[in-house]
Amino acid sequence: MSQPSARKHITNTELLAMKVRGEKIVSLTAYDASFAHILDKAGVEMILVGDSLGMVVQGQSTTVPVTIEEMAYHSKLVSRGIERALLVTDMPFMSYPDPHSAVENAAVLMQQGHAHMVKLEGGQKILDSVEHLVNQGIPVCGHLGLLPQSVNQLGGYKVQGKEDAEANIIIHDAKCLQQAGASAIVVECIPASLAEKITQAVDIPIIGIGAGVNCDGQVLVSYDMLDITVGKRPKFSKNFMLEAGNVADAVGAYVSAVKNKTFPSQEHSF
Repeated sequence: MSQPSARKHITNTELLAMKVRGEKIVSLTAYDASFAHILDKAGVEMILVGDSLGMVVQGQSTTVPVTIEEMAYHSKLVSRGIERALLVTDMPFMSYPDPHSAVENAAVLMQQGHAHMVKLEGGQKILDSVEHLVNQGIPVCGHLGLLPQSVNQLGGYKVQGKEDAEANIIIHDAKCLQQAGASAIVVECIPASLAEKITQAVDIPIIGIGAGVNCDGQVLVSYDMLDITVGKRPKFSKNFMLEAGNVADAVGAYVSAVKNKTFPSQEHSF
């Protein structure tokens, strides 16, 4: 199992330094202290408390029902299992409709959930909120491409940015998020070629999920890569439990695969 070379605490500035060095950033989701501990020890740099918990933990059909209180609760649990990793917590549906609400709810995630950074979905429409958060000293991770909180508007979980016009909007949104002060951006379910263009177009780390191997890092839902999610696993995920004897070894294999650029392969990309 891969082990980190040092137990230095990961910060948003360290993620930026990793991009500059060309070192892949490894991220996975966690929803409790036990999983967080395993991920942290395996060398995962960024642990995401995703609102995906609504689906994989709560059994909801989408992430929309998840509340800020639930996110803060799970974030607090995860924080207890972390020694090294950066803790990023999703701001759930309708928790940032305006800059004032965004700051109030982000404060809950940081004070009660002990988050190091918060993640918001969207581009142009959330720039004011991102800038306001950053001005208040709250690090922000953006999220572009497939936006799970907008699944009802998008008409399902579909690959985004396949057409040139849509791709150009996503690239522009990434540049705008950087200008607004975002520290990193997750890009989900977009063509690998588009993700590579975005990664080259901005100076902040781009973390891919279903976005090809040429992003600065990769994230997966831990339940998907451990093959314990109920229902169909996304095409862009891989079952790392197949060749592992336990969860820790599976996570270690994922860390190594991301670092060595063997994951995602073409079969896990669009």
